[in-house]
Amino acid sequence: MKQTFAAIADSTPSRRQFLGLGLAFAGAAALNVVPGFHLLASAQAAVPEAAQRIADHFSSVKSMAGEFVQFGPKGEQTGGKFFLERPGKIRFNYEGASKFRVIADGKSVVILNQKLRTSDLYPLSKTPLKLLLDNRIDLSGDKVRSVKQEDDLTTIQLADKSVFGNAMITMMFDPKTYELRQWTITDAQGKDTTVMIFNVQEGVRFAADTFAIDYRANRVLNSKGP
Repeated sequence: MKQTFAAIADSTPSRRQFLGLGLAFAGAAALNVVPGFHLLASAQAAVPEAAQRIADHFSSVKSMAGEFVQFGPKGEQTGGKFFLERPGKIRFNYEGASKFRVIADGKSVVILNQKLRTSDLYPLSKTPLKLLLDNRIDLSGDKVRSVKQEDDLTTIQLADKSVFGNAMITMMFDPKTYELRQWTITDAQGKDTTVMIFNVQEGVRFAADTFAIDYRANRVLNSKGP
């Protein structure tokens, strides 16, 4: 049987950390709102126009690739390369001997550790990545927990309890260029995983198998038992 949410060897993230996979600076609040955030009073509260413009701009970027550095809840660090294509596709290739991979193909997310020969599969719709990878990031309704606007940073915190419980995603954008700087996903236990992206290229074309998930291999690995 697969070891759900168990720690993975080396410096790669745990399965639980993946569901909190995010890009943000270390020290972001867990389930509490960062001081200075504007709490939206209700589902009908108006979302700041600037925030929706930024979200629309990011949604308009249909593909991107770059490098990332990830910090786990205890400060553990790893990195690698990432690839994103809307709707619903993302891939993280982690450095290190484990050959750790996270791949979303639009319907599912698989977490692969080739060294330990584990392959865990989750519905994309039940992870916070769904909000990030939608064709349009919709800030209407009660998904917006808070918005913070500063001269050098716009921070948007989203949650959708009906989809993935108490997990939240916090995205940070440059208010002038509208570029995504980082995001954080806080899991249901209030733990953050931090990743920063750099050397980002937009409008990238990918090979047909970049986001492919081998469902047969997943079934074979998980049928062998512990």
